[in-house]
Amino acid sequence: MHLTKKSKVAIIIGILPALFLYILFAIVPIIQSFYYSLMEWNGISDMTFIGFDNFKKLFQEPLFWSSVKNNIYVVIASVLGQIPIALFIALLLNRKLKGVRIFRTIGFLPVVLSTVVISLTWSLIYNSKNGMLNELLRTVGLDGLTQNWLGDTKWTMVAVLITIIWQFIGLYLIIFLAALQNVPEEVLEAAKMDGASEWVTTFKITIPMIWSTIIVAVILCISGSLKTFDLIYVMTNGGPAHSTEVMALYMFNETFSKLNYGYGSAVSVFIFFFSLILIFITTKLLKGKMI
Repeated sequence: MHLTKKSKVAIIIGILPALFLYILFAIVPIIQSFYYSLMEWNGISDMTFIGFDNFKKLFQEPLFWSSVKNNIYVVIASVLGQIPIALFIALLLNRKLKGVRIFRTIGFLPVVLSTVVISLTWSLIYNSKNGMLNELLRTVGLDGLTQNWLGDTKWTMVAVLITIIWQFIGLYLIIFLAALQNVPEEVLEAAKMDGASEWVTTFKITIPMIWSTIIVAVILCISGSLKTFDLIYVMTNGGPAHSTEVMALYMFNETFSKLNYGYGSAVSVFIFFFSLILIFITTKLLKGKMI
Protein backbone atom coordinates (compact mmCIF):
# COMPACT_ATOMS: atom_id res chain seq x y z
CA MET A 1 0.00 0.00 0.00
CA HIS A 2 1.36 3.38 -1.01
CA LEU A 3 1.52 5.92 1.79
CA THR A 4 1.27 9.62 1.09
CA LYS A 5 3.52 12.08 2.86
CA LYS A 6 0.54 13.26 4.93
CA SER A 7 -0.21 9.66 6.00
CA LYS A 8 3.40 9.09 7.07
CA VAL A 9 3.35 12.24 9.19
CA ALA A 10 0.06 11.15 10.79
CA ILE A 11 1.53 7.70 11.60
CA ILE A 12 4.67 9.24 13.13
CA ILE A 13 2.57 11.62 15.26
CA GLY A 14 0.43 8.67 16.39
CA ILE A 15 3.49 6.63 17.38
CA LEU A 16 5.25 9.43 19.28
CA PRO A 17 3.27 9.23 22.59
CA ALA A 18 3.79 5.46 22.85
CA LEU A 19 7.45 5.84 21.87
CA PHE A 20 7.96 8.51 24.51
CA LEU A 21 6.42 6.30 27.25
CA TYR A 22 8.45 3.30 26.08
CA ILE A 23 11.71 5.27 26.22
CA LEU A 24 10.79 6.76 29.61
CA PHE A 25 9.73 3.53 31.33
CA ALA A 26 11.79 0.89 29.49
CA ILE A 27 14.93 2.34 27.89
CA VAL A 28 15.83 4.91 30.57
CA PRO A 29 15.70 2.36 33.49
CA ILE A 30 17.94 0.00 31.50
CA ILE A 31 20.50 2.77 30.96
CA GLN A 32 20.25 3.69 34.65
CA SER A 33 20.93 0.06 35.60
CA PHE A 34 24.11 0.11 33.49
CA TYR A 35 25.21 3.25 35.33
CA TYR A 36 24.36 1.96 38.82
CA SER A 37 26.12 -1.35 38.12
CA LEU A 38 29.43 0.53 38.09
CA MET A 39 28.79 2.05 41.51
CA GLU A 40 28.94 1.00 45.13
CA TRP A 41 25.63 2.32 46.44
CA ASN A 42 23.08 1.37 49.08
CA GLY A 43 20.31 3.47 47.55
CA ILE A 44 20.61 6.25 50.15
CA SER A 45 24.18 7.45 50.55
CA ASP A 46 26.44 8.95 47.88
CA MET A 47 27.56 6.67 45.07
CA THR A 48 31.16 5.56 44.73
CA PHE A 49 32.52 4.61 41.32
CA ILE A 50 34.09 1.12 41.49
CA GLY A 51 34.24 0.16 37.81
CA PHE A 52 33.52 -3.52 37.13
CA ASP A 53 34.00 -4.72 40.73
CA ASN A 54 30.29 -5.60 41.04
CA PHE A 55 30.60 -7.89 38.02
CA LYS A 56 33.79 -9.52 39.42
CA LYS A 57 31.93 -10.23 42.65
CA LEU A 58 28.94 -11.50 40.69
CA PHE A 59 30.96 -14.04 38.70
CA GLN A 60 32.60 -15.36 41.89
CA GLU A 61 29.33 -15.80 43.79
CA PRO A 62 28.14 -19.46 43.93
CA LEU A 63 24.60 -18.44 44.93
CA PHE A 64 24.30 -16.34 41.78
CA TRP A 65 25.33 -19.26 39.55
CA SER A 66 22.85 -21.44 41.42
CA SER A 67 20.12 -18.93 40.50
CA VAL A 68 21.29 -18.99 36.84
CA LYS A 69 21.04 -22.80 36.87
CA ASN A 70 17.51 -22.64 38.32
CA ASN A 71 16.50 -20.09 35.68
CA ILE A 72 17.77 -22.41 32.95
CA TYR A 73 15.59 -25.17 34.44
CA VAL A 74 12.61 -22.80 34.23
CA VAL A 75 13.40 -21.93 30.58
CA ILE A 76 13.82 -25.59 29.54
CA ALA A 77 10.68 -26.73 31.40
CA SER A 78 8.64 -23.85 29.95
CA VAL A 79 9.76 -24.34 26.34
CA LEU A 80 9.52 -28.15 26.41
CA GLY A 81 6.36 -28.16 28.56
CA GLN A 82 4.18 -25.19 27.67
CA ILE A 83 4.76 -25.05 23.90
CA PRO A 84 4.19 -28.76 22.98
CA ILE A 85 1.21 -29.17 25.35
CA ALA A 86 -0.39 -25.91 24.16
CA LEU A 87 0.14 -26.87 20.51
CA PHE A 88 -1.30 -30.36 21.06
CA ILE A 89 -4.43 -28.99 22.78
CA ALA A 90 -4.79 -26.27 20.11
CA LEU A 91 -4.71 -28.90 17.36
CA LEU A 92 -7.47 -30.82 19.18
CA LEU A 93 -9.59 -27.73 19.85
CA ASN A 94 -9.23 -26.54 16.26
CA ARG A 95 -11.56 -29.34 15.20
CA LYS A 96 -15.33 -29.07 15.11
CA LEU A 97 -16.03 -30.45 18.57
CA LYS A 98 -19.04 -29.90 20.78
CA GLY A 99 -18.41 -27.51 23.63
CA VAL A 100 -15.11 -26.32 22.15
CA ARG A 101 -15.68 -22.77 23.46
CA ILE A 102 -15.97 -24.08 27.02
CA PHE A 103 -12.69 -25.98 26.66
CA ARG A 104 -10.99 -22.85 25.27
CA THR A 105 -12.24 -20.78 28.22
CA ILE A 106 -11.06 -23.40 30.72
CA GLY A 107 -7.68 -23.57 28.98
CA PHE A 108 -7.22 -19.78 29.13
CA LEU A 109 -8.44 -19.43 32.73
CA PRO A 110 -5.02 -19.79 34.47
CA VAL A 111 -3.67 -16.88 32.40
CA VAL A 112 -6.22 -14.41 33.79
CA LEU A 113 -5.80 -15.55 37.39
CA SER A 114 -3.50 -13.57 39.64
CA THR A 115 -0.09 -15.16 40.11
CA VAL A 116 -0.55 -14.82 43.87
CA VAL A 117 -3.81 -16.79 43.70
CA ILE A 118 -2.15 -19.48 41.59
CA SER A 119 0.84 -19.66 43.94
CA LEU A 120 -1.31 -19.99 47.06
CA THR A 121 -3.60 -22.55 45.41
CA TRP A 122 -0.71 -24.78 44.34
CA SER A 123 0.97 -24.32 47.72
CA LEU A 124 -2.18 -25.79 49.29
CA ILE A 125 -2.17 -28.65 46.76
CA TYR A 126 1.48 -29.41 47.64
CA ASN A 127 0.92 -29.12 51.41
CA SER A 128 2.74 -32.07 52.97
CA LYS A 129 0.06 -32.82 55.61
CA ASN A 130 -3.33 -31.98 54.14
CA GLY A 131 -2.48 -31.18 50.53
CA MET A 132 -4.61 -32.63 47.73
CA LEU A 133 -1.63 -34.29 46.01
CA ASN A 134 -0.53 -36.31 49.04
CA GLU A 135 -4.16 -37.12 49.93
CA LEU A 136 -4.69 -38.44 46.40
CA LEU A 137 -1.58 -40.61 46.62
CA ARG A 138 -2.71 -42.01 49.99
CA THR A 139 -6.22 -42.70 48.63
CA VAL A 140 -4.86 -44.85 45.78
CA GLY A 141 -2.48 -46.68 48.14
CA LEU A 142 0.72 -44.92 47.07
CA ASP A 143 1.66 -43.67 50.52
CA GLY A 144 5.34 -44.26 49.74
CA LEU A 145 5.25 -41.55 47.06
CA THR A 146 4.00 -38.80 49.37
CA GLN A 147 6.56 -36.03 49.80
CA ASN A 148 7.16 -32.71 51.46
CA TRP A 149 6.89 -31.13 48.02
CA LEU A 150 7.79 -27.56 48.96
CA GLY A 151 10.09 -28.40 51.86
CA ASP A 152 12.43 -30.96 50.31
CA THR A 153 15.24 -29.62 48.08
CA LYS A 154 14.90 -32.70 45.85
CA TRP A 155 11.27 -31.94 44.95
CA THR A 156 10.69 -28.21 45.38
CA MET A 157 12.00 -27.19 41.96
CA VAL A 158 9.94 -29.91 40.29
CA ALA A 159 6.81 -28.71 42.10
CA VAL A 160 7.46 -25.10 41.06
CA LEU A 161 8.15 -26.04 37.43
CA ILE A 162 4.88 -27.96 37.16
CA THR A 163 3.03 -24.88 38.41
CA ILE A 164 4.81 -22.58 35.94
CA ILE A 165 4.04 -24.92 33.04
CA TRP A 166 0.36 -25.10 34.02
CA GLN A 167 0.07 -21.32 34.45
CA PHE A 168 0.98 -20.32 30.88
CA ILE A 169 -0.27 -23.16 28.69
CA GLY A 170 -3.49 -21.18 28.08
CA LEU A 171 -1.60 -18.17 26.70
CA TYR A 172 0.15 -20.20 23.99
CA LEU A 173 -3.02 -22.20 23.39
CA ILE A 174 -4.82 -19.03 22.31
CA ILE A 175 -1.88 -17.91 20.14
CA PHE A 176 -1.73 -21.30 18.38
CA LEU A 177 -5.51 -21.45 17.93
CA ALA A 178 -5.46 -18.05 16.22
CA ALA A 179 -2.68 -19.24 13.90
CA LEU A 180 -4.41 -22.55 13.12
CA GLN A 181 -7.60 -20.79 12.14
CA ASN A 182 -5.65 -18.91 9.47
CA VAL A 183 -4.48 -22.12 7.78
CA PRO A 184 -6.49 -22.25 4.50
CA GLU A 185 -9.19 -24.93 4.51
CA GLU A 186 -8.58 -25.60 0.79
CA VAL A 187 -5.02 -26.72 1.48
CA LEU A 188 -6.16 -29.20 4.14
CA GLU A 189 -9.00 -30.44 1.94
CA ALA A 190 -6.60 -30.94 -0.98
CA ALA A 191 -4.27 -32.96 1.27
CA LYS A 192 -7.21 -35.10 2.41
CA MET A 193 -8.28 -35.73 -1.18
CA ASP A 194 -4.73 -36.81 -2.02
CA GLY A 195 -5.00 -39.44 0.73
CA ALA A 196 -2.76 -37.75 3.32
CA SER A 197 -3.31 -39.10 6.84
CA GLU A 198 -4.04 -36.84 9.84
CA TRP A 199 -0.47 -37.35 11.01
CA VAL A 200 1.03 -36.31 7.66
CA THR A 201 -1.34 -33.34 7.31
CA THR A 202 -0.43 -32.10 10.78
CA PHE A 203 3.35 -32.47 10.53
CA LYS A 204 3.85 -31.78 6.81
CA ILE A 205 1.31 -29.00 6.26
CA THR A 206 -0.25 -27.50 9.40
CA ILE A 207 2.82 -27.12 11.61
CA PRO A 208 5.07 -25.75 8.82
CA MET A 209 2.39 -23.18 7.99
CA ILE A 210 2.30 -21.89 11.58
CA TRP A 211 6.06 -22.27 12.19
CA SER A 212 6.65 -18.49 12.40
CA THR A 213 3.98 -18.32 15.15
CA ILE A 214 5.70 -21.18 17.00
CA ILE A 215 8.99 -19.23 16.87
CA VAL A 216 7.30 -16.15 18.34
CA ALA A 217 5.74 -18.32 21.07
CA VAL A 218 9.13 -19.85 21.95
CA ILE A 219 10.73 -16.38 22.17
CA LEU A 220 7.88 -15.14 24.40
CA CYS A 221 8.27 -18.28 26.50
CA ILE A 222 12.02 -17.75 26.98
CA SER A 223 11.74 -14.06 27.79
CA GLY A 224 8.87 -14.75 30.20
CA SER A 225 10.80 -17.54 31.91
CA LEU A 226 13.80 -15.30 32.49
CA LYS A 227 11.51 -12.79 34.24
CA THR A 228 10.06 -15.43 36.56
CA PHE A 229 9.79 -13.90 40.00
CA ASP A 230 6.37 -13.46 41.63
CA LEU A 231 5.25 -17.10 41.55
CA ILE A 232 8.45 -18.39 43.15
CA TYR A 233 8.54 -15.47 45.59
CA VAL A 234 5.08 -16.40 46.93
CA MET A 235 5.44 -20.19 46.78
CA THR A 236 8.93 -20.70 48.23
CA ASN A 237 10.74 -17.33 48.39
CA GLY A 238 13.65 -19.13 46.72
CA GLY A 239 13.91 -21.83 49.38
CA PRO A 240 14.51 -24.25 50.83
CA ALA A 241 18.27 -23.53 50.96
CA HIS A 242 18.09 -21.39 47.74
CA SER A 243 17.04 -24.47 45.75
CA THR A 244 14.39 -22.50 43.80
CA GLU A 245 16.03 -19.08 43.75
CA VAL A 246 16.12 -17.60 40.24
CA MET A 247 18.06 -14.60 38.94
CA ALA A 248 15.24 -12.06 39.36
CA LEU A 249 14.66 -13.16 42.95
CA TYR A 250 18.41 -13.08 43.68
CA MET A 251 18.52 -9.53 42.26
CA PHE A 252 15.50 -8.50 44.34
CA ASN A 253 17.03 -9.82 47.57
CA GLU A 254 20.39 -8.18 46.92
CA THR A 255 18.87 -4.84 45.88
CA PHE A 256 15.98 -4.36 48.28
CA SER A 257 16.67 -6.68 51.22
CA LYS A 258 20.44 -6.16 51.52
CA LEU A 259 20.40 -2.64 49.97
CA ASN A 260 23.18 -3.45 47.49
CA TYR A 261 21.78 -1.33 44.67
CA GLY A 262 25.01 -1.32 42.68
CA TYR A 263 25.44 -5.09 42.89
CA GLY A 264 21.73 -5.68 42.19
CA SER A 265 22.02 -3.49 39.09
CA ALA A 266 24.95 -5.63 37.92
CA VAL A 267 22.70 -8.70 38.23
CA SER A 268 19.99 -6.95 36.16
CA VAL A 269 22.55 -6.07 33.48
CA PHE A 270 23.64 -9.71 33.38
CA ILE A 271 19.98 -10.82 33.00
CA PHE A 272 19.55 -8.31 30.16
CA PHE A 273 22.51 -9.64 28.14
CA PHE A 274 21.78 -13.28 29.05
CA SER A 275 18.22 -12.87 27.71
CA LEU A 276 19.41 -11.21 24.50
CA ILE A 277 21.99 -13.93 23.80
CA LEU A 278 19.56 -16.78 24.57
CA ILE A 279 16.80 -15.29 22.38
CA PHE A 280 19.28 -14.56 19.55
CA ILE A 281 20.59 -18.16 19.54
CA THR A 282 17.07 -19.62 19.72
CA THR A 283 15.82 -17.41 16.90
CA LYS A 284 18.76 -18.38 14.68
CA LEU A 285 18.28 -22.09 15.39
CA LEU A 286 14.51 -22.08 14.81
CA LYS A 287 14.60 -19.84 11.72
CA GLY A 288 17.12 -22.25 10.22
CA LYS A 289 14.41 -24.91 10.39
CA MET A 290 11.74 -22.68 8.83
CA ILE A 291 10.21 -24.16 5.69
